[in-house]
Amino acid sequence: MDDPRPLRLFGSELSPYSVKVRSYLRFKRLPHDWVVRDSSTLAEFQRHARLPLIPLVLAPDGTAMQDSTPIIDALEARHPEPSIHPADPALAFLSALIEEYADEWGNKPMFHYRWFYEPDQVSAAERIARETMPDATAEARAGACEMIRQRMVPRLSFVGSSEQTRDLIEGSFQRQLAILEPHLVGRRYLFGDRPALADFGLFAQLYQCSTDPTPGAIMRRSAPHVLAWVARMLGPRAEGEFETWAHLEPTLAPLLREEVSAVFLPWTTANARALAAGEKEFTAELGGRPFAQETQRYHAKSLGALRARYAGLGDRSALDVILRATGCLDALQPVAPPSRG
Repeated sequence: MDDPRPLRLFGSELSPYSVKVRSYLRFKRLPHDWVVRDSSTLAEFQRHARLPLIPLVLAPDGTAMQDSTPIIDALEARHPEPSIHPADPALAFLSALIEEYADEWGNKPMFHYRWFYEPDQVSAAERIARETMPDATAEARAGACEMIRQRMVPRLSFVGSSEQTRDLIEGSFQRQLAILEPHLVGRRYLFGDRPALADFGLFAQLYQCSTDPTPGAIMRRSAPHVLAWVARMLGPRAEGEFETWAHLEPTLAPLLREEVSAVFLPWTTANARALAAGEKEFTAELGGRPFAQETQRYHAKSLGALRARYAGLGDRSALDVILRATGCLDALQPVAPPSRG
């Protein structure tokens, strides 16, 4: 991984997780080539990918990594400066918690808006077709756009998007913007004047939203400081230090309380319980309303990793005060395995 030759990052401009890793590589000033996964690069991608998913980072020695958070974790261990983790263990965990919220729940509004409304479907399908078929004729590209729409729209159910959950998902998105907007007034990044892990996860979802017609219009109308932060995260820099929780709490605690605790954690714990019980679908009560979705194995694995991160901390006293005050603590406690009778 210390080879001076550039990394190869296989991704897509319309993939939040690809853009997340690209932003991280830019922050670390790690030489890399941005490789769009299209017909000309598919064979190389498939030689190295364990899963047919982007992003994939390929090192010059042939080492390949997938999944945005493990990619960042591995690279951070090799290139620790400038750090994306606050020195305060409590703040470092809160950053990881918000990144988990962004990856697993923040993806829902992004995917929902992109494929629920026709103008957004058309916009996204056209951009995907242009990116992956740069030399195609207009006729071929038009046919590809329709095929992309037919393939992607039915996948709304994978993120729980439906007529019944539309208001809940869109309400979460708009509440997130309303919380972040004052938090980012006079503050360059979520935890101060340098990006944390949370910034990379959350920005990546909102960057996608900003490029789509419907959520982009909402952001331009109501969240100019969020848009400025999104633009900043396309080429982030360490411009100062992380702040203390005392400075962050007035405007960051609402995100933990009203989104992470009230929406994300009830949803992810309900999914984990359903998976443990062998259920194919589950329903979570979020804000007094039902949210139904297919059970997802990856989400349960991701929650387990977050709980393990919490359990691995030494002195959790300061962190537990914050988690308890924002309603996040109970969901992070280790869960005993089911009794076998």
